[in-house]
Amino acid sequence: MKRRINQALLLLPVGFTLPAQAQEKAPKPNLLFIMADQWRGDALGCIGKEPVQTPCLDKLASEGVLFTNSISCYPVSSPARGILMSGMYPMNNKVIGNCNSETAPYGVELPETARCWSDVLKDQNYRMGYIGKWHLDSPYKPYVDTYNNRGEVAWNEWCPPERRHGFDHWVAYGTYDNHLRPMYWENTAPRDSFFYVNKWGPEYEVDRAIEFLSKQKESSSPFALVVSMNPPHTGYDLVPDKYKAIYKNLDVESLCKDRPDIPSKGTKMGDYFRNNIRDYYACMSGVDENVGRLVEELKRLNLFDNTIVVFTSDHGICMGAHNSAGKDIYYEESMRVPVIISWPQQLKPRVDNHTMIAFGDMYPTLLSMMGFSKEIPQEVQTFDLSASILSGKDNKKIVQPYYYVQPNNPTTGYRGLRTPRYTFAVHATDGKIDRTVLFDRNKDIYQMNNIAAENPKLIRSLKKQLKEWLIQTGDPFAAYLPEK
Repeated sequence: MKRRINQALLLLPVGFTLPAQAQEKAPKPNLLFIMADQWRGDALGCIGKEPVQTPCLDKLASEGVLFTNSISCYPVSSPARGILMSGMYPMNNKVIGNCNSETAPYGVELPETARCWSDVLKDQNYRMGYIGKWHLDSPYKPYVDTYNNRGEVAWNEWCPPERRHGFDHWVAYGTYDNHLRPMYWENTAPRDSFFYVNKWGPEYEVDRAIEFLSKQKESSSPFALVVSMNPPHTGYDLVPDKYKAIYKNLDVESLCKDRPDIPSKGTKMGDYFRNNIRDYYACMSGVDENVGRLVEELKRLNLFDNTIVVFTSDHGICMGAHNSAGKDIYYEESMRVPVIISWPQQLKPRVDNHTMIAFGDMYPTLLSMMGFSKEIPQEVQTFDLSASILSGKDNKKIVQPYYYVQPNNPTTGYRGLRTPRYTFAVHATDGKIDRTVLFDRNKDIYQMNNIAAENPKLIRSLKKQLKEWLIQTGDPFAAYLPEK
């Protein structure tokens, strides 16, 4: 699959890069990529739509670009991360579902042969660090002896050094949801030598990230550091009491009053939302405080101005909305993610309400911003939005694809497009289209009314556009869509 696919199919911009002469003269920027897991796009205090307190992220947003219309193309942990790291969509990068023992027989893991953005930066002599959740390796027997490998499905796995894609500083794990006693493998530690920490995960990870940054003064190379925090992922209550106290008196019913997508009290999913939302916000406030610690350390070390700082998430979460506890669905609560990009030397602070940058678009976008557009592999399929970000000109004509695949049966699942106005998706079972979804988010912000049947002309147009896109990206799902 070649990178130079016809982006006009999705009305996407041509990439922008700094002039070659400027790239040569300017010092290479550092990169600090911070991601939380399962953080909904509207859940930032500065956006004002959810009653969550995030003062540190609000400050970071005021110093950079806040994207309010950003998404995850595949709102599930491993697939989203696979797209981010490889720059390819799931049918090409092999991560078509979560990495666990059920999907292992289908080869669901990030290939060692993939050329990730981290491989590119390693080859450019960057110091490379990864701290936190990875979740891109398939578990194999005998399973690592952790609690989440002892049930019917094994989830957690060690990542051997040869599969770390350029990251040589490594304090990470596969997936593990005990946020108050997390576990990690460190650098050269073998598979059976993980360790536990009696500290809340984000706090410990930022401690280790600060250690990494403190050594930067000893290096002549720039750095690229990923800090991948698990909260606010499930395990919402596993958060220090000081953050829970912030939301002790939150009136949850007031959140539900004007939300038709949240089921009523006394229903299974209605109660699920009400029982978990306070702790979900508490996790966010805890992550926020630790992001603040990390950014302040950058400033203390005089690294902030020439460091691209990204805060984002792999996907959101319905948490009971639309009668779904999960995230593998086309609703806004699931697809929308926060994105903040700060780079004081190059970016003027602003709010971007239009650019639909996706989680996986970070691969070519960041490399281009950093001056390495020529190093982006031909196989990369995600979109270089550096032109819009660096110029400050909003791009209002972006369409992004949507994916959900059944790993045990790739002929079953969803594909779709999210336009500035519409959310469109089709579902196939065993290769036959059996459901079509269309929401007009301008008129129906909570996506309560499927209007596909009333809009046959629009559906035909979107199906044609989707089919052409799937053909361009080598997705066999294209064969399930009609020619006309």
